[in-house]
Amino acid sequence: MPEQPSLSDGRSVTTDRILTVPNLLSLGRLVLVPVFFWLILSGYDGWALLVLAVSGGTDWLDGYLARRWEQISRVGQLLDPLADRLYILSTLVALAWREVIPWWLVGLIVSRDVLISLTIPVLAEYGYGPLPVHFLGKAATFNLLYAFPLLLLGQMGGTLEAIALPVGWAFTWWGTALYWWAGWLYVKQARQVIGEARRADAVTS
Repeated sequence: MPEQPSLSDGRSVTTDRILTVPNLLSLGRLVLVPVFFWLILSGYDGWALLVLAVSGGTDWLDGYLARRWEQISRVGQLLDPLADRLYILSTLVALAWREVIPWWLVGLIVSRDVLISLTIPVLAEYGYGPLPVHFLGKAATFNLLYAFPLLLLGQMGGTLEAIALPVGWAFTWWGTALYWWAGWLYVKQARQVIGEARRADAVTS
């Protein structure tokens, strides 16, 4: 998620605008998810990698433009991580379907997101939206988004397979470990926020 620009007094600038160029780029990334998923399932790994590269480029570009043009929006802050999660999920399911990765790895990564999602209604009950993404979460997503293209490259055989597969699996295991570590920190932060909100309610009641 891109950092928010600040005014001279330190306040963050966030807009409620929906139709911005960064948001349209994020929406384009979402539209490409089912295309990407179908390409992997069908074995068109080269085209799938091309779509993933385009998605990665637009991911960087929408963040850059949002900061440059001060168009960071609440919608964009939701679309950006959503697109990342959907690319990770679609790649996991497709690679597991093709028996490139085990299904238990899919369950391990997806269960972390399920755990995080359980905190959202509780936070909303006390007037909070999703908490800011921890830098470890960003590092985990970075690792996983690099791991899957390498695992795909590893399916092409030859020297490429010998190089890409070990590096891809290294990124996978590091990413998974960081993903769960970031998830634990998120739950810990959510419990702290909820606890403070409950104590404040107890004082005012």
